[in-house]
Amino acid sequence: MNQTTKQGLKKSPAKTRGAAMRAQKRNHDDADRAMERYADASQHQSRRTTDAADFTNALKVTFLGGLDDVGEKNMAIIEYGDEAIVLDCGNSLGIDLPGINYTVNDISYLEAIKYKLRAYVITHGHLDHIGGLRHTVPRYPAPIYGSPYTIKLVEKAFDDLLTDTGQEYTPVVMTAQLDTHETFTLSNSFSVEFLRITHSLPDAAAVCISTPVGRIIATGDFRLDPEPLDKMPSDTKRLKELGNQGVLLLLSDSSYADVEGRVPTESTLQQSFYDIIGNAPGRIFVAAFSSNMNRAQMIINAAVAAGREVALDGRGMMSYAEIAVRQGILKIPKGTVVSIQQAASITPNQLLVMCTGGQGEPNAALQRMSDGQHKYVNLNEGDTVVISSSPIPGNEVTYDQLSNRLKKIGVHLFRHPTHEVDGCGPLHVSGHARRGELREMLELVRPTFFIPVHAGALRRSYHAELGVEQGIPRRNVILPDNGDSVYITPDTVVDGGQVPHGSVLVDQNGGIVSGIVVKDRLMLSGEGILAVVLTMDKESGRLLTSPDIISRGFIAMKDNEDLMKHFRDELRRAAAQRYKRISLDEFKAEIREYVIHFMYEKTGRSPIVIPVVNVIGKASTNTAAAHKALRSDQHVKNDQQRYAAMRARLLTQDQRD
Repeated sequence: MNQTTKQGLKKSPAKTRGAAMRAQKRNHDDADRAMERYADASQHQSRRTTDAADFTNALKVTFLGGLDDVGEKNMAIIEYGDEAIVLDCGNSLGIDLPGINYTVNDISYLEAIKYKLRAYVITHGHLDHIGGLRHTVPRYPAPIYGSPYTIKLVEKAFDDLLTDTGQEYTPVVMTAQLDTHETFTLSNSFSVEFLRITHSLPDAAAVCISTPVGRIIATGDFRLDPEPLDKMPSDTKRLKELGNQGVLLLLSDSSYADVEGRVPTESTLQQSFYDIIGNAPGRIFVAAFSSNMNRAQMIINAAVAAGREVALDGRGMMSYAEIAVRQGILKIPKGTVVSIQQAASITPNQLLVMCTGGQGEPNAALQRMSDGQHKYVNLNEGDTVVISSSPIPGNEVTYDQLSNRLKKIGVHLFRHPTHEVDGCGPLHVSGHARRGELREMLELVRPTFFIPVHAGALRRSYHAELGVEQGIPRRNVILPDNGDSVYITPDTVVDGGQVPHGSVLVDQNGGIVSGIVVKDRLMLSGEGILAVVLTMDKESGRLLTSPDIISRGFIAMKDNEDLMKHFRDELRRAAAQRYKRISLDEFKAEIREYVIHFMYEKTGRSPIVIPVVNVIGKASTNTAAAHKALRSDQHVKNDQQRYAAMRARLLTQDQRD
C-alpha cells in the first residue's frame, strides 16, 4: 500500500523518464482536445468540391456557424454571381474556457468575398444572432436590415462597443415593418421581406429572400403561438401564400425537433404570476430571461395588481426593457419602477425585484444576491424567489447549483421544472417550436429543398426525418456542417466544399484572445506551473545562488520542505554536470526534461516546467575584436547586482520556501 505524505504526494515505485514525458504529452493532448471545437480558420482545412459543373447560375449558401449547438453563433452567407448577403451574425455564450466571455465566427472567408457584400439581414435580436456584428461590420461594412426592436438592439450593441473598447463605429441600418410585407431591394440579385414570427422577444422575424434562382425562407428562432401576450401571432397566412407561390429552400429552427407536440401558448403563464405575487409575503425576486418582454409584462402586471413596486437589475434586462418601453412594447404604469438602489428602503411586502441570472450564470444579478455580494440588495431567509425558466441545454448543473444555494438560504423557491411540486402553475414556455409546429411550418412553406439549422447534429437529423415524412424527397434534405457550402439550382443541390471557418475567442473586455494563450491556461489549470531560476557563472559553470523555485497550482512548497531541499540539491548536481558541455539552449532543454522527470517520479504529477537561466560573467572567444569587448570586473559586479535585484523582485511576487 502506498504511503501518502503532505499534499497527497505518494511514495511510489520509480517512474521512467518515458512515463514522465508521456504524462506531459497527455496534458498537451487534453488541452488540444478541449480547444478543438474553438479552433480558428487556420486550423480547419478548406475542402473544395471536385465537381466540375459550372455554378455560374447557381445559388451558393455557406454556413459559418449556427449548426453545431443551441445558441451557437448563427451566421450564413448567400451568394449569387458577384453579390452576397449575410444572414444573421451572432456570438456563442456559455463558453467554458478560462478568461473567455464568448466566441464569434472566424470571418476569414468574408475577406475573400468582401467585394461582393451587399447587406446583413438579421432575423431577431438575440445575441446568438446579432452578437458578432460589432466584430464583423466595421471590417466588412454593409447596411444592416431588421425589425424595429432588432435594429434598436443592434444600435445598442455598437454603443456598447464604444463603452467597452473605445472603438467608435456607427452602422448603416434599415428598419423593416413586419406587418406591411414591405420588400427591400438589397442588390440586383437579392431582395428581402420580413414576416412576423413569434419567439421569446419582440419583433422576431422570418425572412423571405428572393434570388434569381428562387425564394429562400429562413424562419429564425420561432414558435407558432396562436395567443401571444402581445396579440401579435406569427404571420402564417403570408407564409402559406409564399408556399403557394413556390419556395426553393427552407432554413428552419431545429432546437426542439426531438420533442413532440406544440409549445403551450405564453398566455397560460399570467395566472401563475398573479397567484404567486399576489399571495407571497415579504420580498419577491423573479429571475427571467432579460430579452423576454412578454414575460416581463406579465410580471409587472402581477406586481401592479399586488401593489408592489418593481426594481429591475441586470445590464441586459435594463437594456432590453429601456428599448421596449420607448417603442411602446413594454407598458409600465407611472410610479411602478424604482431603481435597484432604492430597493433596500422599500417595505418588503411592497417590493418585487426582476433580475437576470436564472440559469446560474456567474456574476449575474441573482447569483450575486444569493452569494451576499450584490451592492444594493441580497437574499434573506423568508424571501420568495421565482425562476421563470427551464435550464438551457448545457446549463443543467449551474441551474441546480443555484437552486441548492437558494434553498440553503431559506427562501421560498418556485421553479418551472418543479412547478407542480412547488405548488404553482407553469412559469415558462420555450421560444422554440416543437415537432407539431415544425410540421406546420413545412406544410405551410412546402419547399423544394430543406436544410434544418440550429441546435446540433442530433436535433437537426430528427428535423430532417420530419421533412422526409412531410413529403420532401430525401435527396433534397441537406445536413451540412459549419463551414460547408452548397450550390443550389431550381432542380439540384451540389456539395460546394468547405470554406475557412472556426471560432475567435473574446474576453470580458471585448479583446481577441489567441487560442495558444487559452491552451496554456487550460494546462496551467490542470497541473500547475513550476519555474526554476538558475543563475550561472559563465566561466566556471557554477551556480552563483541557490536555485529559485516558484510553484503555482502544483504543490504548496512550505508543506513539502524535504522535497524542495532534495530538489535543490539535485538541481545543483544536474546543472554542474551539464552546463559546460552543451549550448545554453540545450542546457535549458535538458534541465526542463530533468525537472519533469524528477517531479513526476516524486509526485506522480507533471506541471508545466519553465527553466530560466541567467548567465553572468565574461564571454569567451578567440578573436581579437571579441577580446576588446570583454567587460571589466566592475561590469561583472554590476551584472551580478542587477540579476540579484531581478531575483528579489521575482521572489517578492511569487511563492517560495
